[in-house]
Amino acid sequence: MTADIRSGTSTHDLQDQRAARVEKLISAMTLEEKLAQLYGLWAGASNDGAEVAPHQHDMDRPPTLDELLPHGLGQLTRPFGTVPVDPALGALSLMRTQERVVAANRFGIPAMAHDECLAGFTAWGATTYPVPLSWGAAFNPALVREMAGAIGHDMRSVGLHQGLAPVLDVVRDARWGRVEETIGEDPYLVGTIATAYIQGLESAGIVATLKHFVGYSASRGGRNLAPVSMGARERADVMLPPFEMAVRESGVRSVMHAYTDTDGVPCAADEDLLTGLLRDTWGFEGTVVADYFGIAFLKTLHGVAADWGGAAAAALTAGVDVELPTVKTFGQPLRDAVAAGRLPEEVIDRALRRVLAQKARLGLLDPDWSPVPPALADAALHDPQRLRGTVGLDSPAHRAISRRLAEQSVILLSNDGTLPLDRPRRIALIGPQADTPMAVLGCYSFPVHVGAQHPGTEAGVELLTLRQALAAEFPDSEIVTAPGAGVDSTGTDGFATAVRVAREADVVVAALGDRAGLFGRGTSGEGCDAETLDLPGVQRQLLDALLDTGTPVVVTLLAGRPYALGRATTEAGAIVQSFFPGQEGTPALAGVLSGRINPSGRLPVSVPRLPGAQPSTYLAATLAQVSEVSSIDPTAAFGFGHGLTYTSFVWSDLETGDSREMGDSRETGDLLETGTDGSVRLSFTVRNTGSRAGVEVVQLYLRDPVASVVQPVRRLVGYVRLPLEPDERVRVGVTVPADLASFTGRDGRRVVEPGELELCLAASSTDIRLTAGALLTGPVRQVDHTRELHARFTVTGAGPE
Repeated sequence: MTADIRSGTSTHDLQDQRAARVEKLISAMTLEEKLAQLYGLWAGASNDGAEVAPHQHDMDRPPTLDELLPHGLGQLTRPFGTVPVDPALGALSLMRTQERVVAANRFGIPAMAHDECLAGFTAWGATTYPVPLSWGAAFNPALVREMAGAIGHDMRSVGLHQGLAPVLDVVRDARWGRVEETIGEDPYLVGTIATAYIQGLESAGIVATLKHFVGYSASRGGRNLAPVSMGARERADVMLPPFEMAVRESGVRSVMHAYTDTDGVPCAADEDLLTGLLRDTWGFEGTVVADYFGIAFLKTLHGVAADWGGAAAAALTAGVDVELPTVKTFGQPLRDAVAAGRLPEEVIDRALRRVLAQKARLGLLDPDWSPVPPALADAALHDPQRLRGTVGLDSPAHRAISRRLAEQSVILLSNDGTLPLDRPRRIALIGPQADTPMAVLGCYSFPVHVGAQHPGTEAGVELLTLRQALAAEFPDSEIVTAPGAGVDSTGTDGFATAVRVAREADVVVAALGDRAGLFGRGTSGEGCDAETLDLPGVQRQLLDALLDTGTPVVVTLLAGRPYALGRATTEAGAIVQSFFPGQEGTPALAGVLSGRINPSGRLPVSVPRLPGAQPSTYLAATLAQVSEVSSIDPTAAFGFGHGLTYTSFVWSDLETGDSREMGDSRETGDLLETGTDGSVRLSFTVRNTGSRAGVEVVQLYLRDPVASVVQPVRRLVGYVRLPLEPDERVRVGVTVPADLASFTGRDGRRVVEPGELELCLAASSTDIRLTAGALLTGPVRQVDHTRELHARFTVTGAGPE
């Protein structure tokens, strides 16, 4: 069979043409050629366990490209995110590798190339953006969509096809090291922000990858890869909704299974999950890829497979299509399993059809496909020396997006009037984050994720320390720094100098938080789980010593998770929270301290009052909160959705729409009445009563006080950002479908039950401003994945009074 199969049949319909091409390829391929399309190759990665993936030593001896090429290759793993490489030279290397791949296999099929893009494209010199927890803090899907489009543009320009993001895990225990990679502790917030990210990435032509499907963040004790013990309803009502929303609304084309097992069933071998729910029920048509080494883990960690062939057969049968990052089980072990009759070849064809269909949609099977990426289209490809430095991945436009997102994600937790700072004569900047360039970066940023393994490598982007940012923001102030202690150090030798500097200053800015890292090399990040939510090392003691000086203390946090702050919760002049805000983060933080920026971030995760009251989340039933039957009080110091500004807002004039507006609802006494298949409408006014422009984030919560199964006290079902000038007021309308009251009943079906509800219009989960009652009437109604997922907001401007 010759390569002309790749040209397919002559048809006027491109989609039919590509589908026919896929079927011809499948019919013509040998088993070895089929399998080759179902695995990746991680060129340049060692197997000594010292790089960037868990259990990397399980790779044994990594195969070489030459060994794999005769049969073809499905994926190229992390061509930019493995070692530091100039972007232009990386694009050239990838192009030449693709030329080799195409030339070596009978059908001229290129490989898909994927890389990480969780907080920006994980490549040397690419813009670093705030981590996903900061996306959640911004409550701004449109801006996240714009950011993802920029990331996707850069990835596509150098020849990549797929990005391994976003993370849709809902935080259940903030001790988990990967909290910084999540969007928050509420499934609706996670779903809407993640969907926007996917839409942005896909709009640039990059295949987005949902991860980790599903339950990874609910591991016991917040320990990475630990078993998950949640019940079916928690899985259905908390963990699955973000994935369901993304599959329905984003156009996502790939899903990555989670490492963990739930009630003894590993996700990588869960056919009910990966085929029954994802494909048969939700209608997902893309590819399911393995989390790195996750198929091998079925043997080595989960013990549900006796050998590599058994692991491969279990994963393929469940619905995993591609083994990443490199071939381990889908090569000879899988060939042997097929030969022994342990797996029908039809199961391999099923996965192959999905993989080739995706390549076809990307144009990789088209006869005119070119390996030359857009960034090199006009370059002198024969001269690498002239090429070096010609491809930029950190443009002013992309830095501006990073800056806007950083600014919108800073959260003012408390303020007794100390902020904004009024031209202080001397600022004592004290703490381990005071003069640390990397303090703004999460564990999946290139300088941390890869650069840290290559000492002496420059960051590739400009990273201002907090000291430098404050010096620029307060040019007339003297700024004196003292670290006091390291991020996770246990010694207090530096306290005396820090206290002296604090006493001599007009204000103390305490610079505290985390060091991002991997597998124990940091205090936040993958494999960096925490025993408690006390600040790492002796930072809590340092903070207490600063409070004892009597000088006003402004606490600033550059961190990957929320921490209990002890006395500072009530004694600090102000607390400003930032979750690894990227390369523009310290100017954003300094701008909030000066008042140049009016903070508008809101908490995507609750900040605990006690370090040991975990797991704890706002999304909890009555008995999961403070009660007379337990001596532990898990009440948060600052609840989900909380955030202050330098202005004030008044909410007023709540009205319920009449029957002409709502059509299917009516007022009954103090309640809005509608059927279990209807909707209700509310409207109210929000006015900026302060002297400066600001943003109010309206949050809509639903409370179901009586249901057939236990419900959380309240849960977020909608939100909208309102930027308002001084004295400006707007009228906000919101239509709330009864579908938003649905939950998983006792028999496992999702239902809307009749009964009374409370609709809470709030500035946070703990700050309810207006409440309306609703009565759902009629029969219990079963709903499915086609139900309505969103409240519909309208905002009409009334202008300044």
